Amino acid sequence: MNSTTVSAELGLRLVVPDRTTVPLLAGLSYTADDPYAIRMAFHVGNDEPVEWIFARELLTVGIVRRVGDGDVQVWPARADGERTLHISLTSPFGQALFEVPLAPLTEFLHRTYEKVPAGRETDFMDLDAELTNMLWPS
Repeated sequence: MNSTTVSAELGLRLVVPDRTTVPLLAGLSYTADDPYAIRMAFHVGNDEPVEWIFARELLTVGIVRRVGDGDVQVWPARADGERTLHISLTSPFGQALFEVPLAPLTEFLHRTYEKVPAGRETDFMDLDAELTNMLWPS
């Protein structure tokens, strides 16, 4: 990985309908080449990981207040006396609620902001290339 990439593995919990939790492992990755996005790969069983892409700002703001519309919602919570972040995901295949321990997530986010400070994301992007990709897909 290059010096503009941040990654981490994170233990989290899937909250199932009867409110019990199932431990899971998720891989987090961030790269300055895509400075607004955090990729989270959920390892569920022996299949390929299920990957979701989150706005970095969504996870950051979700630490202090409920945020998000539609398919992704994030809010602060407590689980067994531990500060957590709840992430609710909805897709055509179903809905999932995850409890993410706050300390390792905030440490990961902090490292992303060391690589690309807030408000400086466009310094790491080629906006002309991005516009070309949107207007004339290859």
